[in-house]
Amino acid sequence: MKIPDSKSAAGKRRIPLNSDAIHGFRLLVDRATKLGIARAECYVFPSCENAHIDAARPQKSWRTAWRNLTLAAGFKGLRFHDLRHQCITELLEGGAPEAAVLSIAGHVSRKMMEHYSHIRMEAKRKALEGLPPVVAVEPEFDSAEPRVH
Repeated sequence: MKIPDSKSAAGKRRIPLNSDAIHGFRLLVDRATKLGIARAECYVFPSCENAHIDAARPQKSWRTAWRNLTLAAGFKGLRFHDLRHQCITELLEGGAPEAAVLSIAGHVSRKMMEHYSHIRMEAKRKALEGLPPVVAVEPEFDSAEPRVH
């Protein structure tokens, strides 16, 4: 996917779509085909006013649709932008290289990436559990103090 316009020079970028995103776009194309509006000049997210779809015009706002979707899913108050925070957090927790995350997110600094990432306690715990033991403690039955090697 090409991001041609952004707030910063780093924001103008090309990012690959994962299989879920490709599947989602295929569903949109299938829907457009069934509606008879699957043409190269048509928008993926067409205008829809009063239940009339105009594929020659882009959707201007989807605030109401997002609100209805999140309410129906039981996520009242979830902002679309929250998904950006979640994605960046999961990429970092999954071990994605910071340079790749910066590029995908369109960030120019590590500080901005840190603003968007919210590494969870469980991920921190898992990271620490991956460390090898520093000391080996063997129980002794004849003294109260353990021996440290």
